[in-house]
Amino acid sequence: MVSSGQLSPASSAARATVPAEIDTLTLGDLASDPGWRRPVLLDRDLLVLTTGGHGTAELDFRSLPCRPGTLLRVRAGQVLRCAGPHLDATVVRWEADALRGLDVDPDAAPAWIQLAGEDEDAVINEVSQLAVDCQRHHCVPAARGLLRHQLAVLLLRLSLTPGHSRPVPRAEAATFHRLCREVERGYQHTRRVEDYAARLGCSVRTLTRACLAVTGRSAKQVVDERVALQASRLLAATDEPIAQIGRRLGFSEPTNFGRFFTREVGMSPGAFRAARERPAPGPVVRPRPPTEALGGSRRA
Repeated sequence: MVSSGQLSPASSAARATVPAEIDTLTLGDLASDPGWRRPVLLDRDLLVLTTGGHGTAELDFRSLPCRPGTLLRVRAGQVLRCAGPHLDATVVRWEADALRGLDVDPDAAPAWIQLAGEDEDAVINEVSQLAVDCQRHHCVPAARGLLRHQLAVLLLRLSLTPGHSRPVPRAEAATFHRLCREVERGYQHTRRVEDYAARLGCSVRTLTRACLAVTGRSAKQVVDERVALQASRLLAATDEPIAQIGRRLGFSEPTNFGRFFTREVGMSPGAFRAARERPAPGPVVRPRPPTEALGGSRRA
């Protein structure tokens, strides 16, 4: 997705031969169609560095302005849609295990940041070198450690960029993040806070207090918002029948799923899907802001 003479992603043909643990590509390689008529549901983690042009990216239905120096941190499972065919960017993509054993938290990087000055220069240089090494050393086993450490350094640098505020550690945060992990494992099967409390060995009141302290929303709202977010992703980015999506998310009857989704998002599943299929740039229709740790994005 970079202009000629800028960053040089690995070729699509080479990537198609052997899936790489870490690779670079263009924004166009991610799109299901050239016009980005609907979002793409991603199966790997990404960094997207805008190198030219101006436009808008929709990350989990939240509009984010993009211009040279804009960087997006996208998690596997999120949906991404880019409005504006004139955007150029380089995409760094990696498998979940690529950072295993390294002292780096990939979620410490902000979901959106506008780089400037020395920070922008450093990130561009590191992304450029990573792109070059991905191309030069594709399928070379000895290069795996090099690419892993380059990615780790890039993520560490992003976590230290000015203007990125870390959440203040608090007692409730540990409980909240334990709930987040449990919800990720179980949201397709249960939306009952009582079930999660039992699994975590605490009370519903404890979970609610933790959620209110971290997000300002109750534990029940946190769980329901995660389910609504996943439903929104599947409705927007796939052709899966609505009734099947409801069953996948634990609703035995389509009418129950429809009522739940309408309550959470403000429109029916069918209307939401139709709104997301309009040509870009279309109106941004999204569920309530998802909880970051439950598969949503960090706030810009």
